[in-house]
Amino acid sequence: MHNIVDTLEFADIKKIAEGGQGAVYKAKQKGAEGFEKTVAIKMLLESASRNQQFVDLFIAEAKLVANLVHENIVQIYQLGKTGQNYYFVLEYINGISLYDFIMRHVNLQLQFPHSLAVFIASRVVRGLAYAHSRTDASGRPLNIVHCDVCPHNILITSEGLPKLTDFGIAKATSMVRSEFGLSGKLLFMSPEQARQKALDFRSDIYSLGAVLFNMLTGKPIRDLHAKLGEVLAQARDGAVDWDELSGLDKDLLGILKRMLAIEPSARYQSTDELARDLEYHIYKDGYGPTIVTLANYMREQLPQLYQPELPKTEQSNAETFQVRTVPLSQITPKARKAHFRKAIDRN
Repeated sequence: MHNIVDTLEFADIKKIAEGGQGAVYKAKQKGAEGFEKTVAIKMLLESASRNQQFVDLFIAEAKLVANLVHENIVQIYQLGKTGQNYYFVLEYINGISLYDFIMRHVNLQLQFPHSLAVFIASRVVRGLAYAHSRTDASGRPLNIVHCDVCPHNILITSEGLPKLTDFGIAKATSMVRSEFGLSGKLLFMSPEQARQKALDFRSDIYSLGAVLFNMLTGKPIRDLHAKLGEVLAQARDGAVDWDELSGLDKDLLGILKRMLAIEPSARYQSTDELARDLEYHIYKDGYGPTIVTLANYMREQLPQLYQPELPKTEQSNAETFQVRTVPLSQITPKARKAHFRKAIDRN
């Protein structure tokens, strides 16, 4: 990261996440007259930078998301290169991943509030509806499909605003790319994606339905304890344990069943229509949750997230919340959390 600091004058760089092909850093980007802006830097690992296919995907993601400007999508600011390594600068989210938020409820045996679960889903679907409707300069649909809608890729800011991130395996008709086989999270994958069939926006609708199911029940729609081959078979069959939702409001259950229909033709045929149904469900009585409602609830559940940032000399001894790295170890049996995360991350 020193080359980036020297070239672009980033400061206070701190790694906050690392995956199989890339790492994410928090940094301050400096400008004229003492200007500073906290940003995130996503950078390909050196091993991945040697693979031209991964490089092509990384560049394609930056170019694709650069033109997606929506309050419910994490914004990309800049694509750059230092030496042989590509990186891009993106919006820094001070908050928590939906995965960690769900797991906090699971491990404290708390019910995730249904109204907030629907609210979060409704905001994410608005971001998806925007992405799904994008066209090129000639007005032709880009047919963008996120392909990896899951709790890990939904972030919630400390102000209560849900944002969809990581379009790293997104597909669009405008993108020329090599096929990598099966990509995405099996526990949230649509049947057609698990079968490696052609995808459209309805695959994202299914995956968001699986996320909503996860929020409402605290469990994924598939057996996370099963072997990889068994989970893949469940994904291809579109298996859902509907018994987990006994007693759920019938209108909400109807929405969810339509989202999780096995055949795409039986699902919502418009992301906007799904957004309207979710919003009607929570606002039909004239009032309902807002980002303020969600932020206030998060303040109750995650007080550490709202503590002021300490000076550097004190940070080493303090608990801090960073996006994707909320410390749950004190309340979570490590083995159980590790198993759940590993199951969700399977490809």
